[in-house]
Formats: sequence, C-alpha cells, structure tokens
Amino acid sequence: MNICVIGTGYVGLVSGTCFSEIGNKVTCIDLDEGKIERLKQGIIPIYEPGLKELVLKNIEEERLHFSTNLAEGMKDAEVVIIAVGTPQAPSGEANLEYVENVAVSIGENLNGYKVIVTKSTVPVGTGQRVKSIISEYSHGKYEFDVASNPEFLREGSAVYDTMNMDRAVIGVESKRAEEVLTKLHEPFNTEVVVTNVETSEMIKYASNAFLATKISFINEIANLSEHFGADVTKVAEGMGLDKRIGKHFLQAGIGYGGSCFPKDTSALIHIGREVGEDLSILKAVEEVNGKQRMRIADKVNEIYPDLEGKKLAVLGLAFKPNTDDMRYAPSIDLIPYFKNKGAEVIAYDPIAYENAAKEIEGLQYSTDLYETVKDSDAVIILTEWDEVKKMDLTKVKELVKEPIIIDGRNIYKLDDMKNSGFYYASIGRPTIK
Repeated sequence: MNICVIGTGYVGLVSGTCFSEIGNKVTCIDLDEGKIERLKQGIIPIYEPGLKELVLKNIEEERLHFSTNLAEGMKDAEVVIIAVGTPQAPSGEANLEYVENVAVSIGENLNGYKVIVTKSTVPVGTGQRVKSIISEYSHGKYEFDVASNPEFLREGSAVYDTMNMDRAVIGVESKRAEEVLTKLHEPFNTEVVVTNVETSEMIKYASNAFLATKISFINEIANLSEHFGADVTKVAEGMGLDKRIGKHFLQAGIGYGGSCFPKDTSALIHIGREVGEDLSILKAVEEVNGKQRMRIADKVNEIYPDLEGKKLAVLGLAFKPNTDDMRYAPSIDLIPYFKNKGAEVIAYDPIAYENAAKEIEGLQYSTDLYETVKDSDAVIILTEWDEVKKMDLTKVKELVKEPIIIDGRNIYKLDDMKNSGFYYASIGRPTIK
C-alpha cells in the first residue's frame, strides 16, 4: 500500500518505519524542515533501540520517504495516518489543536477516496470531529472514511512491540475501511479487533489507565508491606501466577512516568468529568503515583535528617531504561528537592542526560557511573538501566564515602545484598542494615 503518516514523533516515526518494513511505501510528513532533512540522512530525533537501523534500511530500499509536503505525501496514499501529539492541557484534558489542524490540511488536500486513520491518542468522539473538519474543508468533493487505530507500543521496545503486536484495534464506520486496514495489518500476523470508532478510542484510554492502576495498586501494597516486614516482590509473584491477575505491571517502585500513563489517565478523568462520571478509582491512581516518588526522599531523610553538605549520587534520569524520554520522570521532582535541602547532587544516565539538563536547572551529571558514585554519602537508584543493574558493587563500595544504596526500582535481590556490606533500602521490602 501507499501510506502517508503525518507526524514524525514517537508514534509516527516508529509506525511509519515498521509499515515500510513489511513492504508498504510510506511517506512521513512533518512541518519541521530541519527534522525532515535530518531524517533523510538517518539522524533519528529519539533514542529507540533498533529504529535507526530500520529507518536507514527502508530509506535505502526506497520504501520510506520523508517530506514537508502534505499534498505530495497524500497524492497516491490509500491510507493517511494522523500521528501528531496530543499534549496535556492545564485542565488535564488532551489538547487536540494539532489533530484539528491536520484534519484541516487533509481536507484541503484530499484528492480521492482514502482511509483517514487517527493513531494519536485522542478522547472518545475525536473521530467524528475529524470527520466533520475534513468534510468541511474538502467541500464534499471526495469520499473518505475516518478510522481509529491506536498504538500500544512501549518506549524502549517500540520497534519490537510494533513488529510483534499483541493485537491491532481497528475502529471503522464502513466495510470498505475495515478491509483496507485489515489488509494493512495482515503481515503482522496478529489478532485484529474490529469495533466502531468510539470503542476503539476508548480501548486505548482504558488500556493505559488499567496498567497505571496496576502500578499504583502494587505500590500501595508495597508501602503497606514495609510495615510488616513482607517482601512485595514475592507478594507480586504470588499474585501474578493467578491467570486472572497476571504478572505484568506488578513491579513496585517509585511510580509511572513517561508520555502516556500520566497524560492518558488525567485525560480520561477529564472526559468522565465532562459527562458527569466521577472516575474515583483513577483519581486515586493519580494521587498514589504522585506521592510514590517521594518515598525515596523519605528513605533518604530517615538516614540524613539534615542533607546540608551531603553528596548524593543519582543513578538514572529517564523515566524508564532504553529511552531518553524525561516526561514525568521522578528525577525531575527528586533532584531539585534534594538540592533545596542543601545536598550536592550528581546524576548518571547513559542516554537521557542532555534532555534532563533541559528539564532540571543546574543539573550536574556524568556519563561515567563510577565517577558519579565517588565520595557519595548515598547512592540513589531511579532508573533500572542495565549498566546500573550490572555495576560492580565491590568497586562501588570502595569509591563511596558511605555504603548506602536507596533503590527506587528494586533491582537487587535481598539475599544478594545481605552480605554486601551496604545499607540497602528499597520499595516494599525489609531494609538491609
């Protein structure tokens, strides 16, 4: 197929590249001329394992193209995918400005029947809004269908998730659109769930909100476990073996971050408020997550009631490993908190340090893990990078001023830490002293 993808952010670039990898001719459109020129040279604006190699391969094989010209991208396209950002507005709702602007441009450049697919995460009812705008600006000259095809990829494994998707959700209004999008997803050999547009839009929000709920739930259980000497990792293991519950997203820690869970949970609460539904469970999920990252601060304050002059080594800046995404990362709250208490903070992250420096004023960082921990009064783990998981604890112990590790991601087994000589505090587990 000929496919036009509008937007070269996380969703658009990964989806467009993967669609080209299965044999389609894809043109990715963006207004940013500099970004498009860099993409043509294989310079990728985000860190995502395997993406650069796939982009370069499909550019070379002439299946993947980049342009600022929407008319050119749409000309021969059978499917036009909207993949622009829907950032969170101050009210908590999704800002649809970019989606609506794209709908106007699609209407103005429509030149024949196409399936217009919203892949951006949008509130229920957006499909109908997009349809109305395109109809208005195309003046009814051509037939088209509007559809919803949300993404479910995880940052850090987005290429793998797309090429090995659990399911493809397709919200359509006509058999014709269903056939086009079903055919598009055939090479992925995945289960296709066909719904109406509104149900598809709801599936995306409900999925992310449910995963956020699992995370906040296990974190509440973790906090309770600490009072009784229970080990939340074993609690989660015992729970997860129940097929009705499942083991995924039951890892206790300092809460969720990133571009999806915080924004989508907040947006769903706002959607409910607009129609008179009080989503009290999701409000609690947000509240628990907001407090959870400060559990680390509490554990540091327990050891050092006065942080003035203390040196803290923070390992991990990104909200999760294998990405440089800093959106809603715990480090954004915790590092300024420690600095305001008088501590000197130096941070390590193998990838996200440049983005972090834009978000955290006066950030001191190092790309050398062992240089970061040197002479520190405590080592604080915020991101479970492999480099952090595999660090030589014997070497770390020789370098630090005080052998203290505060682990916000529970990356070490308690049995392994018992004879390490470290004071080791984690989330929802007994502290090793």
